Amino acid sequence: MALLDTIQTPADLRIFNARQLEELAAEIRDFLVSNVSRTGGHLGPNLGAVELTLALHRVFDSPSDPIIFDTGHQSYVHKMVTGRAAQFPSLRQRGGLSGYPSRRESEHDWVESSHASSALSWAEGLAQGFHLQQMDRTVVAVVGDGSLTGGMAWEALNNISDHPELRLVIVVNDNGRSYNPTVGGLANHLTRLRTNPRYEQTLDIVKRKVAKAPFGRPVYEMLHGVKTGVKDVLAPQGMFSDLNLKYLGPIDGHDLTTLEEVLQQARGFHGPVIVHCITQKGRGFRAAERDERDRLHAVGQINELTGEPLATSSAVTWTDVFSAELLRLADADPRIVALTAAMLHPTGLGRFAAAHPDRVFDVGIAEQHALTSAAGLVAAGMRPVVAIYSTFLNRAFDQLLMDAALHELPVTIVLDRSGITGPDGASHHGMWDVSLAGMVPGLRLAAPRDARRLADALGEAVNATEGPSVIRYSKEKLPDPINAVARHQGVDLLATGNSRDVLLVAYGQFAALGLQVAQRLSQHGIGVTVADPLWALPVSAGLVDLAEQHTMVVSIEDSLVTGGLGWQLQGALNDHGASTLVHCWGIPKTFIDHASRAEVLDELGLTASEIARAVTERYLARPDSEGLVEDERSGLGSQQSGEQSRK
Repeated sequence: MALLDTIQTPADLRIFNARQLEELAAEIRDFLVSNVSRTGGHLGPNLGAVELTLALHRVFDSPSDPIIFDTGHQSYVHKMVTGRAAQFPSLRQRGGLSGYPSRRESEHDWVESSHASSALSWAEGLAQGFHLQQMDRTVVAVVGDGSLTGGMAWEALNNISDHPELRLVIVVNDNGRSYNPTVGGLANHLTRLRTNPRYEQTLDIVKRKVAKAPFGRPVYEMLHGVKTGVKDVLAPQGMFSDLNLKYLGPIDGHDLTTLEEVLQQARGFHGPVIVHCITQKGRGFRAAERDERDRLHAVGQINELTGEPLATSSAVTWTDVFSAELLRLADADPRIVALTAAMLHPTGLGRFAAAHPDRVFDVGIAEQHALTSAAGLVAAGMRPVVAIYSTFLNRAFDQLLMDAALHELPVTIVLDRSGITGPDGASHHGMWDVSLAGMVPGLRLAAPRDARRLADALGEAVNATEGPSVIRYSKEKLPDPINAVARHQGVDLLATGNSRDVLLVAYGQFAALGLQVAQRLSQHGIGVTVADPLWALPVSAGLVDLAEQHTMVVSIEDSLVTGGLGWQLQGALNDHGASTLVHCWGIPKTFIDHASRAEVLDELGLTASEIARAVTERYLARPDSEGLVEDERSGLGSQQSGEQSRK
């Protein structure tokens, strides 16, 4: 029987000897490669955290001692040793195992931490609570070196340093990378610690020499534990000393014996301790170790021997179009610069960086800084483009509002992975951006329906003279071009019916869906005009005028209903004194679990058949309806998930 099959709780790990633990680590790596190759997921980070996770669970008593994983994508091994290995075939599948910690799955998962840099704040709060209740419990925060580039982590460290009584162990899992190599001053500091051979060599000499003398071991332990002792003399650790934090390391994060010794020492310190572990992202899988870009950080389905994707596609993506168009614009305008938050390649800025390395800024996991820095660049006469994932705009809302918009600065923000994204779950759906942007005075937002409209919107945004611009697009494949059949006061009409029955507003990734709905409605004698406003926010006068000319207005959006375009269009109609109702279809105000995009949209009723049935039902139910369309022909159904009417 495999050793992994014998583990149901972390306590089962404590009976293994050193040789068995090495065998178990090898089994776990084989298990990870085999399973994640089939389901997709975060492979590289977990391959690098095997020994570290085993040591943590052998030293600390989870769940009594909470172990909190920052971002959570490095928690697969934690899931395996807490009784969930058998569920890995369902990883990131609908109804299956989450790709992040999940409180519903296990008592060992304290925090569903899926956005970076928050674990230290969670840990400080938990440790404070335990201390106030005089509980004999230690809190562990496992933080990647990339997460330490986030400002929230340093806010937490600043507060932790004021509370020497807290039983808190901060494990820095330092592999020199987040997605790409970690950048910034902190990364440089950790690199100096990581690569300074004088420290470990000299400490080893001291250990051997002193240990031979009478009372040598206690003397060595004293030297090892004194804040201003051997460590602080031989390695540049002033930063941690200044924060009143005990520092242990750097240590080999793949040496189980050393890991356990140091973690035991940290646990016995009864105060905040940083344990600095050097790990190798992608360890044990040659394809990951050789992948210079991101060590196979996140993968789809791959060949478990070669690491090559099983499904290759030559299709052009939204990100490809943005990448090419931004480079074209930047070649012609030296004022254009690009910023991103530790996602240079995923957001499509790799080509820009290669062509203009002095005009691209990777700020680390620091979206707040990116937005305000972009505001400063505008004030200095530049034209910055901030490229991030939609879900991470949430973190920088104050900077968008108070630094960019309040100062009426034309910062361009490009949001990849907007709308329903799928298997990463609630924290990664890009569903909040339109509602957030809609609260910002002077902001314009576009969700292009195809490549040409993306290029047009980006060109307009970087040449704007005042106010921020947001451009959002999906992670889905780029749709075929959709040409307008007419234009009305700046609004593209994608289809026009024989009557003014229904105005259907569909933009972005849902433009094609709008045309499918219109076709179904027309088959039942309902005339439909399909409109793409191009710039969705603020609501244009042309769209309001169109709405007033139709009996019924429907909006469908790959974003929240609350605060979305349809919601705001209803407000504009009310301001005009119009009685027209807007029936809104979109994403409900809830947290949505992981599943494929198609499965989520089907569950929400955001499909052509469901929307067409519900619209037909509403059209028939209007007060002035003459019942010209029979229920039997329309195939009415009662399911209307994801739909909300403004009344």
